[in-house]
Amino acid sequence: MAKRRLTSGVAALALVAVVAAGCGGSSGSSSSSQGGTPPGALSAEAKSAATGDIPDNQSFLTFSDAKLGFSMRYPEGWAQRRAGNAVTFQDKNNLVRVSISSGSQPTLASVRAELAKLRSKDPTLKAAAPQQLTIKGKKAIKVTYTTRSAPNPVTGKRVTLMVDRYELASKGRVAVVDLGTPKGVDNVDAYRMMIESFQWR
Repeated sequence: MAKRRLTSGVAALALVAVVAAGCGGSSGSSSSSQGGTPPGALSAEAKSAATGDIPDNQSFLTFSDAKLGFSMRYPEGWAQRRAGNAVTFQDKNNLVRVSISSGSQPTLASVRAELAKLRSKDPTLKAAAPQQLTIKGKKAIKVTYTTRSAPNPVTGKRVTLMVDRYELASKGRVAVVDLGTPKGVDNVDAYRMMIESFQWR
C-alpha cells in the first residue's frame, strides 16, 4: 500500500475507549438521533502501541443498524461499541467512529466552525481546511486532523492520531465518520473502502 500522506491542520479531543467485542449485524442498544452537535475529535491512548497496519488480506463484515439508519463495512475482529447515537470500532489505536444526529446538510463554513470549537478544547489538535467531495455519488465534506494523546504516566510517550473526518447528510440526518490511525501506520486503502461502503438505510 502507498504510505498515507495526511495534511496537518486543527481539531479537538474526546478519548474513545472501546471494550466490547465486535461482530457483524445489528447492535442491540437503543438510540435516537437528537440535535446537530458534532462529536468531539478522536484521541489515541498513550498506553497503546502506535502499530496496526490493516493487512491486505483482512476480512470485513458489514455493520447494519436500523435505528442509527446506516450500514458500513468494518474489519473482522475489531472491538465494537455502541453508545447512544454512535458506534465505534477499534483495534489497538486504530479507531473508527460513526455518529448520527439530526441536522441539515453540512457546509464548509459549518465544518470550519466545528473545528474552531474542537480546537478551543484541545490545543494539540491540528486540521487541514475542509473540502467538498463526492463519495460513490454521495455529497460529503472531508477534513483531516491530528490529535496527540496525554503522556503515558510511566513512559511519558504520546501517540499522534491522524484522522480523516467525513460529514454526510440525507433527509435531515447527518453522519460524522471519523477514521483514525496512529502516525506512521498505513490504513489508507482499507479506510477508503470503509467510507465508500457507507450507506443510509
